[in-house]
Amino acid sequence: MLKMVLPSGSLQKGTMEMFEKADLSISVPDSRSYEATIDDRRIAMVRWMRPQEIPIYIQEGLFDLGIAGYDWIAERGCLNDVEMVAKLKYSKQSNQPVRIVVAVAESADINDVTDIKPGSKITTEYVGITKDYFVSLGIPVKVEFSYGTTEAKVPEIADVAVELTESGSSLRANRLKIVGTIMESSTMLVANKDSWNNPEKRRHIDDVVTLLLGALDARGQALVKMNVHQRHLDAIISVLPSMKTPTVSRLFGDKSDYLAVESVVEKVSINVLIPQLKGAGAEDIIELPIAKVIR
Repeated sequence: MLKMVLPSGSLQKGTMEMFEKADLSISVPDSRSYEATIDDRRIAMVRWMRPQEIPIYIQEGLFDLGIAGYDWIAERGCLNDVEMVAKLKYSKQSNQPVRIVVAVAESADINDVTDIKPGSKITTEYVGITKDYFVSLGIPVKVEFSYGTTEAKVPEIADVAVELTESGSSLRANRLKIVGTIMESSTMLVANKDSWNNPEKRRHIDDVVTLLLGALDARGQALVKMNVHQRHLDAIISVLPSMKTPTVSRLFGDKSDYLAVESVVEKVSINVLIPQLKGAGAEDIIELPIAKVIR
């Protein structure tokens, strides 16, 4: 059975929603508790921990499986010491990768990282990543650990901020501009290497991966079903997207000229697609939600 560690803080709500959609609902006895349970025979224990600590705990074998940002796996020096099982496309604001960026005051005469002067003071949570980055550029700088409110420290306390961002809105709100990107980071499902190589635990991990990715793949998709007269079929197929090809079957009755057509489509385009289908001759159009897509 698996011991799991999940990220507390900004990712906690999204993590709970993802597991619920995967039919692995997380139960927490108290809103302030760091202990949790999943009513599944494959999962023995669940703990909420700070994302910065999770890669180390996975590496050391305190947990078999966990969720951590690629940024913290890199910062804690664990890239080669944990098994990268799957990329999980969710974050606190969107499904897009986040970025570790270099930012300076809007008023600074700096438009690229190469314009940063030697000896500049950098404030960041990502001390290791930042030091390696500026060494690679050949720019000697002083890197100081930030305990938070990193954007607020430029330009009075530090010259440059290295910060994680999704949209850049917080940086802009603090009158900072981005002059470089160090790396992109996504949320990763990671495993302890010994657990990954254990046949029984590997089966359990594979099961969890299938359920989580199935729930994530289904997000933003819908099943569209309709009835179509045979003479309109080619026109419908020409506008109907699908994962592979639409499913087409004849309605009951030997003399029926109607066909049932169904397909999985992106929900973001459904408001445009349905009128197109109706205009092409579709009838009795139904849109259904999808819980999982297992590829």
